[in-house]
Amino acid sequence: MSDKKAALFNQKDLFAYFIVAGLGACVQLLAGGLIKDWFRVSYEDSILPAYFIALVVGFFLTKLFAFNARQSKQTRREMFKYVLVASFSGIITWLFSTIPYDFIHARYPDFFFHIPYSVKKINITQIGTTIHGMGYSFVSNYILHKTFTFKSSGFYDRFKDLLK
Repeated sequence: MSDKKAALFNQKDLFAYFIVAGLGACVQLLAGGLIKDWFRVSYEDSILPAYFIALVVGFFLTKLFAFNARQSKQTRREMFKYVLVASFSGIITWLFSTIPYDFIHARYPDFFFHIPYSVKKINITQIGTTIHGMGYSFVSNYILHKTFTFKSSGFYDRFKDLLK
């Protein structure tokens, strides 16, 4: 394996990012369920708001733990780039969640788990397709955050100059 690939996929960063992304995934799944229940929106309409709630949590955890960017002193620049990358990955999450869900839902009934002693039913089909979308998003997020967001590339300065 080349040194560039080895540096991109080093075990320490990948493991730390996996843990951080796992916490973000839990926040996203919980937020998506609450958004669907509280605001009575469809599964498809709950994915992006839940993703962006998890994005806020994910930024700080990623900065602190995943890519050794704790003392970078470029938090504003990293936030800007993080939102760009996360917006792209949010679309990936939505597409790779809704397309498989629509495909499965058109052919089979949704599978539910009824929480004992509760009126709440959890849609396992939707959770499964959301996790599917998160998997694709995880890969794009990891690569883009490691090579772009938490690395000084000059992009932020060029973008600021463009806006002047």
